[in-house]
Order: sequence, then C-alpha cells, then structure tokens
Amino acid sequence: MTATARPDAVTPAGGSRRGRLLRPVPLPLLVPALVGLAFLLLPLLALLVRAPWRSLPDQLTSPEVWQALRLSLVSATAATAVSLVLGVPLAWLLARTTFPGRGLVRALVTLPLVLPPVVGGVALLLALGRGGVVGQWLDSWFGLTLPFTTAGVVVAETFVAMPFLVISVEGTLRAADPRYEEAAATLGASRFTAFRRVTLPLIAPGIAAGAVLAWARALGEFGATITFAGNFPGRTQTMPLAVYLALQNDPAAAIALSLVLLAVSITVLAGLRDRWMRAS
Repeated sequence: MTATARPDAVTPAGGSRRGRLLRPVPLPLLVPALVGLAFLLLPLLALLVRAPWRSLPDQLTSPEVWQALRLSLVSATAATAVSLVLGVPLAWLLARTTFPGRGLVRALVTLPLVLPPVVGGVALLLALGRGGVVGQWLDSWFGLTLPFTTAGVVVAETFVAMPFLVISVEGTLRAADPRYEEAAATLGASRFTAFRRVTLPLIAPGIAAGAVLAWARALGEFGATITFAGNFPGRTQTMPLAVYLALQNDPAAAIALSLVLLAVSITVLAGLRDRWMRAS
C-alpha cells in the first residue's frame, strides 16, 4: 500500500521542485513520518487547547508578565545588535580570508550551537565573573560587574545567539560573487570601502535572516541566562525564566507566556519562509 499525491504538473528532469512529479510514498516511510509529525505537533496543540483564553488578556497585562516581556524584548534586541557588530566582521573573516587554524576557529565559533546552555553559563561565570579570568580585571579596573545584572542577560544571550548570525552571513558571503569586490578594488576602492559599498548590499538578505534567527534564539534563551544572570524579577527575569517560575506557582501565567513565545516563533518562521523556499 502506498500514498500518492497528485502532481501539479509534469516537467522534464531538472525542472522546478513544484512542477516535479511526486512519486508514491511507501507505507514503511509514510507511517513513521506521520507519527513524527504528530509527535512534534501534539505538544503545541495541547498548549493551544489548554490555554486560558478568557483570562489571557488579564494574564498578559499583569505587571510581572509585562516586566518579563519588556526585559526579554530589550535584551534580545541588544544581544542581536551586539551580534551584528561582532558577528558580521567575523563571518567575513571566515569566508573571505585564509589564515592558519581557520577550521579550528570556525569550529569554536559554532561550538555554542551544540554546547549545553548551562555549560555556557558556567563558562561565562569563569570568564566574566568577579573572580573570572577577565571579570576580575573588569571589576578592579572599571568597577564593572556583569553576572546577575541586566547586562549579564545580554552577554549570555549574545553568547548563544551570535553563532546563528555568523553561520548565516558566512554562507551568504560564500555564495556571493567576489568579482564585484575585485572590480571595486580595481577602481581604487579600499577593501573596507568595497565591503561597505558593495559586499554589505549584496549580503543584506543573509544578514537580515541571521539577525532574525539570532533574535529569536536570544529571546528563548534559558540555561545560560539563569546560570550567569540569575532569575531576579524586573532585572534578569526574561520570559523563559518567568515561564519556569510561573509553572510552579501559576500555571495559567506560564501558559500565557508560552503562547507569546510560540507566536514569536511562528512569526520568525513565517518571515524566513520565502528565503528558505528560494534556497530549496
């Protein structure tokens, strides 16, 4: 037994994906695929079914929820801005230059993607805490303390979100034709001028996509934030931390905050859909 989908059109080999003839799906592949789809969708549907829709406006307008929401938006936006300032030049370095150990540097840049967030928070404490490798000098020289502050939230979110931006921008740079930059150089433009006037406009869609992904990742960060910045309402308690705390005392508020995060995630996916469709 197989499942067959009606094709939109029959085109020769190498035609567009939309116009290709869809082959019958073998039952041994169809069944686990549908089970996997149900496994991924069921928790989201349960969240929508159990949502307190009647009391949702009151939940979202409570001072505690508003504080967490505002702090999350501000810190995620700040983390994205820092990621843009630092990540775009880093992506250019990895994509356009050759130096010893470039492969190792790329591996280290992408390490936060697979590193457990709590481990990242511990590493940030050891590096930027009051007794950390760098933090002790920040404290003694400038009186700057990052852990358990709002700035610490931004630092933690930047640490976990910037690799998403770097990967997106590096991929876009590698796909961009470098001959435009070379032509600008032959006309007398410096390398930085060529980057600013030629490269940046070319890779703007990749930068935008990477920034959106970084922002969404920063907005949902939990482990590194609670380890490095703590969970203090109004100062370091972001929306994921508020969900965790509310789940123990006020499940309705936890569901309301979860719905907000779900809505943001869907918006991000919808915004990036056209870019993914063009790449596929």
